[in-house]
Amino acid sequence: MVIIETVLGNIGDPEWAARLKDAEIDVLQLDQWEAQKSRFRKASRKGSVLAVSLSRDTHIRDGDVMLWDPQVRLAVIARIELRDVMIVHLDALVHVAPEVAMRTCIELGHAMGNQHWPALVKGHVVYVPLTIDRKVMDSVMRTHAFEHVRWEFAPGTEVISYLTPHESRRLFGGAEGPVHSHVHEHGGSAQSHREHRHG
Repeated sequence: MVIIETVLGNIGDPEWAARLKDAEIDVLQLDQWEAQKSRFRKASRKGSVLAVSLSRDTHIRDGDVMLWDPQVRLAVIARIELRDVMIVHLDALVHVAPEVAMRTCIELGHAMGNQHWPALVKGHVVYVPLTIDRKVMDSVMRTHAFEHVRWEFAPGTEVISYLTPHESRRLFGGAEGPVHSHVHEHGGSAQSHREHRHG
């Protein structure tokens, strides 16, 4: 067992990318909930057991270098599996009567709270990590038929680049537990995330 008390770097950093170019890479696969923890024990894909004990203000990011052995040129890299995210757009509410915008926001908040969905509000966008199957979430939104509100789904790996570390911890750290599916396929889909630019 190897004790890990600090993150060495990230493969996104040019220095580490060059250093690991011809190195052997082992992967420490984490889900988004595990990645928020500062202390845990887990085996890498190749069987190395890591006892992670980081300071509480440190959170693991995808691509972090957890272990580097220059003698044998072996690195253990963290890979984080982020859930998809429902993106709810509220920008159209800016152009309606204040009482309509207020009513819609309260109804939306009540519906999300009733479903126990964690959410992060940023500007005119609400981010909701999938805690159940996307078909179920889409069905809930369609059932409520919120006025002037549109939504779509996007991979968490795309969304996280628009968030600060604090926001990503709030969003993905609050979505624990498995994603379940309880309904059959519904017709229609939300607008493609590729058509949306985050502000």
